[in-house]
Amino acid sequence: MIGEDRSERLDVIPPKFRVIVTRRPKYAFRGRDGVLQALAPGHIIEAGIPSERLLAYIAVSKYADGLPLYRQETIYLRDSVTLSRSLMAQWMGHLGFELKILADYILEKIKAGDRVFADETTLPTLVPGSGKTMTAWLWAYARDDRPFGGSGPPMVAYRFEDSRGGRCVARHLSGFNGILQVDGHGAYTSMVKEQVKAGSNETIALAGCWAHVRRKFYELHIGGINQAATASVKAMSELWKIEDEIRGKDANVRAAARKERSAAIVANLFNIWEKELAKVSGKSKTAEAIRYAMTRRQSLERFLGDGRIEIDSNIVERAIRPQTITRKNSLFAGSEGGGNTWATIATLLQTAKMNNVDPLAWLTQTLVRMANGWPAQDIDALMPWNFESSVVG
Repeated sequence: MIGEDRSERLDVIPPKFRVIVTRRPKYAFRGRDGVLQALAPGHIIEAGIPSERLLAYIAVSKYADGLPLYRQETIYLRDSVTLSRSLMAQWMGHLGFELKILADYILEKIKAGDRVFADETTLPTLVPGSGKTMTAWLWAYARDDRPFGGSGPPMVAYRFEDSRGGRCVARHLSGFNGILQVDGHGAYTSMVKEQVKAGSNETIALAGCWAHVRRKFYELHIGGINQAATASVKAMSELWKIEDEIRGKDANVRAAARKERSAAIVANLFNIWEKELAKVSGKSKTAEAIRYAMTRRQSLERFLGDGRIEIDSNIVERAIRPQTITRKNSLFAGSEGGGNTWATIATLLQTAKMNNVDPLAWLTQTLVRMANGWPAQDIDALMPWNFESSVVG
């Protein structure tokens, strides 16, 4: 041989169903009563046909990859496997029940942080017996300390509710003392006011989101409506340049840099807006954008003196975006129970993705461990950020 030519082509082996047969021989001893047989392996769904990997595969397909059950039903038929969407929905409901303890643990870990991000999005939900949907909500709470030099893992927790009111936030964040970084939704402000009025020991400081402010002025800038809007957008872009330079550094370093460089930009922006507001019609889009910023000035300026605070709430927005895609594909949650199941499973799978962990591998291993009696006191070892792919069981 004088040499060879070599080429590579990318191929795919589609996933295939298989039947796992477990044989447990029975033994009898001569001259003694009774039969000896090995114990049956534990399963999340006792006496059911799905393996833990199949359950994980269906869950990841729906809640992480946005593939609703009715589409999965059609896909599996190609492999001559009949799994009705109603049966799979029952399985997912069982999974949601078993995994709730893990999702609750993640929310408690989030509330133990110095700063929590919050956001919410609609989740249409079917009203039983009516064939119609009602507007429900998926609330999201995220924690990520890496931008100010923290070493803790990122995580997100979702909660399903039929309301967008402040009472939901108050219940979800019960016991939290720290910084709550949010958009301009009034539920957060009303929650803090109610806590102050009631003399609560919980102290929550609201931090605003400059990205929401920028969007309003950017729309005006694109439309060529107002020169002050263009000047505002350009000035705000300088704030993000500074943030790019200090991201990941110690909180004190970030606060010092903002005091030295960002504070003057912010002060100038509010001066521009105050002057412009006196010139434009109170009903104009420009006035609306300015009032949005002016009424939230305290929360928007809070990041200048505290390096733990981000300039925007994009961390939680990125965490909630996959749920909007799943919602679009699924059209609606099948029931209130389905909404709670959605929130529970999505909490775990999205947290796995935030930690660069394969959600299918993690969930499969976790279900196997739980089926075999994993101790509740060692729940932290089940968390996605502690996942070790080489560990079996």
